[in-house]
Amino acid sequence: MATIRPFRFSVVAEKAQSRQEWLAKARSAEDWGYTTLLVPDHLNFDVDPTVSLMAIADATSLRIGSHVFCNDFRHPLLLARQAANLDLFSEGRFQLGLGCGYLAEEYQQAGIPLDPIGIRISRFEEALQIIKMYFHQEEVTFSGKYYHINGAKTTIKAVQTPHLPIYIGGGGKRVLSIAAREADIVGLVARNTTRGLDWTSALPDANKEKLAWIRQAAGERFSQLEFSTTIFIAAATDHPGPAAKQIGSRIGLTAQQTLDCMQVLVGTTDQIVNELQKRRELFGISCIEITEPHMEKLAPVVARLAGK
Repeated sequence: MATIRPFRFSVVAEKAQSRQEWLAKARSAEDWGYTTLLVPDHLNFDVDPTVSLMAIADATSLRIGSHVFCNDFRHPLLLARQAANLDLFSEGRFQLGLGCGYLAEEYQQAGIPLDPIGIRISRFEEALQIIKMYFHQEEVTFSGKYYHINGAKTTIKAVQTPHLPIYIGGGGKRVLSIAAREADIVGLVARNTTRGLDWTSALPDANKEKLAWIRQAAGERFSQLEFSTTIFIAAATDHPGPAAKQIGSRIGLTAQQTLDCMQVLVGTTDQIVNELQKRRELFGISCIEITEPHMEKLAPVVARLAGK
């Protein structure tokens, strides 16, 4: 069994076009009891996440984080420096979320080849090594298949020690095994496919298999890991059965599967509270990331569970 930790709740923000819009989101999240605001890294976000995150940290007490930086769009040496700067200027409140990249449209827009997933994961694994070297060494020298770095100085250091928290989420064995060995926070999420999310990969049996992969890869550090998931769909309702049936018809699940899906929450406040407690007991999931459209409706749940 994973270590049972107190609940903490984050908001995964949608895009905004000005400082005022970003700060309004952040202040709402703070007022509703969330402790962290996470910003995705997409080309169609007009404001770079490093800029919006710093504005949020400057204006609120929230922790901040990337959800997640796309490795293929950011050289790991420069990203490590950006992460260290974000942690320094937020006074130790930054969480570094990293991913391999997956949206074909973005790769086409940027003129970057979308390599097969195995290559992207291998490149990501090298990048992760470089980023950790930056955090722990005075100088980085690295020679791999995808990256070559010769004596890069690491003058800016993060505030958090031994390094700022690293988040890696995934739905497949290889990425989750990397997360088990290298991350501090492991995201249990549905597998991305060319047709979208495979929602069946976020059902309880699939999560049991994921935990087995993680336990095997993590070894002795398994008890140190924090587990999270991202809530993409939520319905606060007194009639969970019909709501689950309707949602399930959109995502290819039965009503019961929808109620059991790790990335869906349906029901009254009491029912959702009980469901999150059950998932924590079964899978150790204590870090709940709520996508922005649902942050207000789930605020009563946050008030009941945060820090407990």
